Amino acid sequence: MAQTEMIADYLRAQARRRIEVVDEGDCGRNARAAVALIDAAVYAALLDPRDPVVRRLAAAGCFAGGRFDPGAEGELIVRCHGAVRGAGPARLLEAVASAAERAARHGPRSMSA
Repeated sequence: MAQTEMIADYLRAQARRRIEVVDEGDCGRNARAAVALIDAAVYAALLDPRDPVVRRLAAAGCFAGGRFDPGAEGELIVRCHGAVRGAGPARLLEAVASAAERAARHGPRSMSA
């Protein structure tokens, strides 16, 4: 599977999780976040595999084990995506890549469950 498709699969799974969240008082926050993650998944799937952000994610070890793992900080960034207006898919992936690079500088990655 292409690395760009691994990123897209991960983002689609996160979108599904947001859709499944039932929070009476969220005023549509989870729905907006899910839509933003679906948009990001489409964006990621269409990226050129040689795109600098994909290369940065690969160099940081995000594709170990045949799946995309953004690490703990990257996962938190993805979970919060959609909460900030104007935080489009390119900014999301840049933020995740930066987080993965920071984590890679501080030691070995552990695969999240």
